[in-house]
Amino acid sequence: MNMKVSFGKNLKFYRRERRLSQEQLSEKADISIKHLSAIERGLTFVSAELLEKLSESLEVPAFYFFVGEQELFYNDVMLDTIDRAVEKHLLRALEDIKADLRRNNPYPST
Repeated sequence: MNMKVSFGKNLKFYRRERRLSQEQLSEKADISIKHLSAIERGLTFVSAELLEKLSESLEVPAFYFFVGEQELFYNDVMLDTIDRAVEKHLLRALEDIKADLRRNNPYPST
């Protein structure tokens, strides 16, 4: 997929995510609906100035328009790996706390 098409799909995704019509976004970005439509379809590209306006209008960092979803969000495999690492660390910390409490207990069990 070429950059213009990818950019246009991402732009459309964030516009819809913000529940904005093409008309509403075109007003916010001060461009015509026809121009916005052409950008979303990958027929034309944006200037630096328009990129900034679209980014501000959608409250999305400009680079989000250039990357795919998998590059922005953690996938399930990554989250599972993170969960296991955190769980292992927390269990180790809990065991250390229990050991400290046993060593420092002023009232040992009989």
